[in-house]
Amino acid sequence: MAGQMIQINTPQGHRFSAYLATPEQQQGPGIVLCQEIFGINAAMREKADFLAEEGYTVLVPDLYWRIAPNTELNYSAEDFQKAFELYQQFDEDLGVADIADSLAFLKTLDQCDRSTGLGVVGYCLGGKLSFLAACRLPEVACAVSYYGVGLEKALHELDGLKGRLVLHIAELDQFTPAEARAEIVAASQAHPLVQCYVYDGVDHAFARPKSEHYHKPSARFAHERSVTALHDSIGPYYDLAALWDEHIRHEFDTRDVPATMATMVAEPYVNHIPTLTGGVGSRQLSRFYSHHFVHQNPKDMKITSISRTVGSTQVVDEFIMSFTHDAEIDWLLPGVKPTGRYVQIPMLGVIQFRGAKLCHEHIYWDQASVLVQIGLLNPEGLPVAGVETAHKLLDESLPSNSLMPSWPSSADKAVG
Repeated sequence: MAGQMIQINTPQGHRFSAYLATPEQQQGPGIVLCQEIFGINAAMREKADFLAEEGYTVLVPDLYWRIAPNTELNYSAEDFQKAFELYQQFDEDLGVADIADSLAFLKTLDQCDRSTGLGVVGYCLGGKLSFLAACRLPEVACAVSYYGVGLEKALHELDGLKGRLVLHIAELDQFTPAEARAEIVAASQAHPLVQCYVYDGVDHAFARPKSEHYHKPSARFAHERSVTALHDSIGPYYDLAALWDEHIRHEFDTRDVPATMATMVAEPYVNHIPTLTGGVGSRQLSRFYSHHFVHQNPKDMKITSISRTVGSTQVVDEFIMSFTHDAEIDWLLPGVKPTGRYVQIPMLGVIQFRGAKLCHEHIYWDQASVLVQIGLLNPEGLPVAGVETAHKLLDESLPSNSLMPSWPSSADKAVG
């Protein structure tokens, strides 16, 4: 997915550039994405494309148009110096006015769903501007600020907040020392419309891929929180359970690989944690599904659902998978010849979505239980169980702690 550069004409007669990214369905709730101090560079365009994949129409205005139009800097020492010089010249109040004009322009586009509210997301300098826009512009239904610089000096502006505001703060951010962070957190806790998250052990720009301080777990967690807030405030709304059921139907019922892949984003991945099987990217995953999964599963394989938790961006599925081991199953028992034994496995799937498409699957199960059930592992003397793990998941009244030799010793001991 790739956007395009366009021109924005304002009611005041101004004209400046912007990057526009639209979702696959060609229309979605509108978001203004505010740049770092480096301008509309490749990193910001990638962020816009990523949000468009989530279902949004994203506009990235050139906030430097008054002082250095069409600036696009990288992250070398020289470019950082240029970026800092531009930042020192930048007028935040005019920046907020440009965001207001950008929001108004968004609403004129057919690609923007006018039935919803509008959002603002920003990083670094843009993080500060998204904070100010949320506080000053009543049309902002939801704003997200990543490591905004100088928020502690603008906390009084929260009195004007009408929509939802999410703040992502890096614990080790050199631009937000501990005292400033404490002020921001305290003010956020006192305001019902603000959610503030501090990410331990990470630095400024932790959510910028390929940066020195990029921290993938924190970036992913922050993105999930951001999209959840945006979904709740401006949409779009997806039936993730139905989307997941459709994916499963093509995997196990129709056994249609192209249809399975069609339920996923352009570059998805699947990770079966115990066996490290699956694939990363469309080409590898298609190969995996075609030759090592969809057409290789036993004919009597079935899924018994135990529980399902549906969030804004993911589904967590708990189930028992049952089958007769009458064929070699590469993804589950790679290299193991059929044993003819019947197997029941408790499984857990964490399924992440991006927009209306499945992004990735993390599938967990107890491989020791599988090996016991097919006779490859003798459980005697080991803290492992076989089919009992599935039986107890179905019937919690079955005995607990049977693998603990010390369990009888506590029968008559006081508790609490």
